[in-house]
Amino acid sequence: MRLLVTGGAGFIGSNFVQYVFRERPDWHVTIFDSLTYAGNINNIAGFDEKRSQFIRGDICDESAIDSAVGNCDIVIHFAAETHVDNSLQLPWPFIHTNLIGTYQLLQAARKHNKRFHHVSTDEVYGDLRLTDPKFNEQTAYNPSSPYSATKAGSDHLVRAWIRSYGVLATISNCSNNYGPYQHIEKFIPRQITNILSGIRPKLYGNGQNVRDWIHVEDDCAAILLIIEKGKIGETYLIGSNGEETNLTVMKTILELMDQPENAYDHVDDRPGHDMRYAINATKLRNELGWQPKYIDLREGLRATIEWYSANQNWWKTEKDKIEAKYAKQQQ
Repeated sequence: MRLLVTGGAGFIGSNFVQYVFRERPDWHVTIFDSLTYAGNINNIAGFDEKRSQFIRGDICDESAIDSAVGNCDIVIHFAAETHVDNSLQLPWPFIHTNLIGTYQLLQAARKHNKRFHHVSTDEVYGDLRLTDPKFNEQTAYNPSSPYSATKAGSDHLVRAWIRSYGVLATISNCSNNYGPYQHIEKFIPRQITNILSGIRPKLYGNGQNVRDWIHVEDDCAAILLIIEKGKIGETYLIGSNGEETNLTVMKTILELMDQPENAYDHVDDRPGHDMRYAINATKLRNELGWQPKYIDLREGLRATIEWYSANQNWWKTEKDKIEAKYAKQQQ
């Protein structure tokens, strides 16, 4: 099998490529990535050159995408601008990549009649009250940021290309991933690397916002299962029942890193900050037999802390720049 993985040098994409190499030793992977700040060539360093190829390119480049899609069997589309704070500051890159890029990929998949899997987010559904039932595949879309709005738009494009043109596609919407190779602007790695750098961690507002945390390896396992066994035209929600408040996650990280439980600072809340995300993954579990490996968030966080502690060369050169940006935004 020949895979084309867009955004394959990013957080989830690079973890997915590594997972495929372990689980499907006879598959070949072409990694297509523009290497923006969120894509890191070191994430894919050392990959077997007989089993992988790297193409640096923009998914909005019609010619480059056409060639890459034409030479694969399956497209797995991870490439996206994903950070809510950045989308609030500058929405255009999210429109460019998430909407126009997805359009170009769908057109190429349609032209070459290729299997297509679109990786999306639970944030397209907006947020939940603490007492609301979890998101499921029938939940209405209600995005609340430029990021989630453009991801919602890309999901709709995929569905339209399935219905109108017969593109052989599936969609997955996943809850908040964490784990190795995640950019240090994100909540969990930011707190871990702050502590390792002697900086006090930062918590938005009162920290009562709830996220449904899932280890990236569990997400990757679900995506591979959907590619192989999922029904064309279907959407599958991926979540591991990992709901916790940001405050609880913060205090767990502090405890695991031998810090006082109050050794953090509150900062102004994000505009329009979604209160709660929660995934009902019953369809994925019952129809495809998926089960998460990391069912204990505490142990997943411990493994993640160990990775960032052991791989400080991977993130240290970016740390000062990221924190300077947040300081400018008073975050």
